[in-house]
Amino acid sequence: MFQKEVQESIKVLKQGGLILYPTDTVWGIGCDATNEAAVEKVFKLKQRHDSKALICLVADDRMLKKYVKKIPDAAFDIMDIEDNPITIIYDEPLNLAKNLIAKDNTIAIRIPDNDFCFQLLRKFNGAIVSTSANISGQATPKSFKEIHEDILKGVDYVVNLPDEKIGAKPSSIIKLSNDGKVQVIRK
Repeated sequence: MFQKEVQESIKVLKQGGLILYPTDTVWGIGCDATNEAAVEKVFKLKQRHDSKALICLVADDRMLKKYVKKIPDAAFDIMDIEDNPITIIYDEPLNLAKNLIAKDNTIAIRIPDNDFCFQLLRKFNGAIVSTSANISGQATPKSFKEIHEDILKGVDYVVNLPDEKIGAKPSSIIKLSNDGKVQVIRK
């Protein structure tokens, strides 16, 4: 069943569609992070201004290097010591949809600790958008059953896996600038 869900998700992602999938934090709306039209669909579905950046997921350090020009050493230290899900904002993103990149030329990326996400990212062989499955401004759903009907109807595929993360919360977000500055955005 797990592999079938990965395959179905990849098929939709490659066609520029949106998936609703479980991550290491909350249920996420995802698309191919290199596809501008797909990213635009995410903004529309969430009713969110594209000036508010989205998070991407990558499988590992190797994949991260495809999307960030220079990874500060501190990023590896933080990823090694942090037990909770952590998203890091990097300067100078590469090879991503233009509308995914923040106005200050940064991108938020997380390497998820989740088997489904890992398999999906590895087999897709690319970054995937991950934004909470809610309309912008509404509360982040803590479980699948809290996801709004408009979101469920607005995606092209809903991953059919057990909802194990009851009461889950979004990741912490840290901004690491190439000049060495570290800033906590969300704890």
